[in-house]
Amino acid sequence: MFYDVIIVGGGASGLSCALTLASARGRGWDWAESRKYLVIDNGRSDMNRALFKNVPGVDQGLKGTEVIEKIKNQINTFGGVDFLEDKVVKVEGSKGNFEVLTESGKKFSSEFVVLATGFHGFDIECEGVEVVDNPRSPKPGRVMLKHDGNYKVKEGLYVAGLLAGVSSMFACASGVGVQVAIDILSHWAGKPVVIHDVP
Repeated sequence: MFYDVIIVGGGASGLSCALTLASARGRGWDWAESRKYLVIDNGRSDMNRALFKNVPGVDQGLKGTEVIEKIKNQINTFGGVDFLEDKVVKVEGSKGNFEVLTESGKKFSSEFVVLATGFHGFDIECEGVEVVDNPRSPKPGRVMLKHDGNYKVKEGLYVAGLLAGVSSMFACASGVGVQVAIDILSHWAGKPVVIHDVP
């Protein structure tokens, strides 16, 4: 099955990326209307163990699992996003012709891939990816993927969240996911775009 973007990881950055992509639908932009997205997540996000007290706009005391469900509900209001619980084991190909393989044997193709699997390690077979130490991690042994400074690992392949080397804060991880989504949307639009709403 083909998706325009496959997002690997359903934590803060992966879900924020999906939400931003989906929110471009219904705005009269022909280049956005029929897009389909897939989020593949193995259920091991650090958000499952989080308690939020200092996230802008999020009620104090919400658990990470509650925030995950809230974001998924937001995404579902726009449509166009499928969710799959599985583990990605291999990403191969190039922009416009990526293939993503999962542990359960499923195979998907896409134009873009976003890697947002967190900074605990990276064990996905993926040509052209260089894993290095994450300099912003408060704990040793955390990793990031080298990118061009704008979260592009190579053409069509992006990294988001803690795996992109940002600090382990929800707002930081989420922001990179949004930026990656905006860059992909801008590519399709042929010019810089942002997604704003007004009352």
